[in-house]
Amino acid sequence: MPEPRLKAALWVKAHIRICEVQGAQAFVVRRGDETAGIVLIKVNCLDGRAFVLEPATGPDGARRWTRLGKSETEADAEAAIARALKRDPDLWVLEIEDRDGRHFLTEPVN
Repeated sequence: MPEPRLKAALWVKAHIRICEVQGAQAFVVRRGDETAGIVLIKVNCLDGRAFVLEPATGPDGARRWTRLGKSETEADAEAAIARALKRDPDLWVLEIEDRDGRHFLTEPVN
């Protein structure tokens, strides 16, 4: 049985707070569906490098995160987000600005 999920808006607010406590800036670039929108996380390293993470469900039903496309530059990341938005207009986009490329997720990241 899949684990229960927080509403998207609440999860985003909580993750922004986690980032800020750790010394990074995080902000909503795009608001999606308040309840069930999927959240993409763009990590901006502030030196031209960036990548995007999207949630996935592992074989055990637990959430994990995977890299969206082959994003390595900020332009790549923005293009990957644009493609994802064409598929799902209810997406949230959360951008984290961190020179060390930290995402502050507790679930596994591939």
